[in-house]
Amino acid sequence: MGAERTKILPRGARCRVSAELKIRGQTMFQIFYPDRAVSSAYKIPYEKLYQRGVRGLLYDIDNTLTEHGADATNETLALMNRLKKIGFRIMFLSNNDEERVVRFNQKIGAGYICKAGKPSKKSYLRAMQRMGTTKENTVFIGDQLFTDIWGAKRAGIYTYLVRPIAAHEEIQIVLKRKLERIVLFFYWRKKRREKREVNDQSRTKS
Repeated sequence: MGAERTKILPRGARCRVSAELKIRGQTMFQIFYPDRAVSSAYKIPYEKLYQRGVRGLLYDIDNTLTEHGADATNETLALMNRLKKIGFRIMFLSNNDEERVVRFNQKIGAGYICKAGKPSKKSYLRAMQRMGTTKENTVFIGDQLFTDIWGAKRAGIYTYLVRPIAAHEEIQIVLKRKLERIVLFFYWRKKRREKREVNDQSRTKS
C-alpha cells in the first residue's frame, strides 16, 4: 500500500519519501545495534577490557560459546579459566531450562540464570546484582540481536554481538536471523560511513 502511494507522487517527492523511510528505518533499528560485532566470543580482547575497568562478563550460551545444546568444549573451559585468572566475574544468562545450563556449567562453576526471559532486562539487572557489578563495568556477549543484545541494551550494558557458532538452527531462530540480516545491513552501513568520516577527518588534518 505504501509503495502504491509513493508511485503517484512526483519523482522528487518519491525520493524524499524514500530517504525519509530509510532514515526512520535506521532510527528504529538502532535499538538493536550492538556496541561491537566480532566473529567469536573467543576473539574478544579480554585483557584490554579488564584494563579499561570491565569487571563483569555476562554470556549467552547456545551458539555463543558452544553449539546449541552441546556441553562446554575444551576451548570454552580454557577461556573461562583464563577469564577467572584475569579477575573477571562471570555469569551465564540463558533462556534455556536449568538442566541444559547446569550441564554446560558443570566443569566451569560460574553463576547462572536460566529461563532468563531475554529480552526482558530483569535478569540482566539481577545478574549484575549477583556479580556485584554495575552497567558501567559489565559487558554482555551473545549471538542474537532480538533477545541477547536488545535485552542488554535495555539494561544499559555494553554489548558484543558474535557470529552464531552453528550453521543449523531451530526454525524459529532461522526466521529471526532473516530479520537480523536487515538490521545488520543498516548497522554495517552506519559503521562504514563512520569509518569514512574518520578517514576524511584524518586526511584533512594531515
